[in-house]
Amino acid sequence: MITKELQSLFIRDLTKLKTEIEAYRDEKTVWKTDKDILNSAGNLCLHLVGNLNTYIGAQLGNSGYIRQRDLEFSLKDLPGSELVGQIEKTMEMILFSFGKLTEEDLKKEYPIEPLGYKMTTGYFLIHLLGHLNYHLGQVNYHRRLLDAL
Repeated sequence: MITKELQSLFIRDLTKLKTEIEAYRDEKTVWKTDKDILNSAGNLCLHLVGNLNTYIGAQLGNSGYIRQRDLEFSLKDLPGSELVGQIEKTMEMILFSFGKLTEEDLKKEYPIEPLGYKMTTGYFLIHLLGHLNYHLGQVNYHRRLLDAL
């Protein structure tokens, strides 16, 4: 049953990311940095999409996704609609990939060691959910701090 709960949480938080990106009053502010705010919300969004498509889509869903991590932080000024489209495609990937996962799959060893050690798939999915939430909080603060200026 935990696969359905994890799927639901990923969809919930990606929906919140989409809402945050759409909430910017000025689309240019999505790409703004200031003082100690080194990553724009746009780059955090690209990073989250790349991360989930790599570790869930490619590894568990066999999507064929190939990550270009450097672009997640170097691309600038994409339209908000493109970011939203990438989030929506990531949500579709989550639904597809989790549709293939069983409870037994969660107990199996994750196929690679992105954290530098062996772990179960369930453990790593919980880690990925925490990572998503960490950056989602950053996007929320970014919007409230910089979109108001």
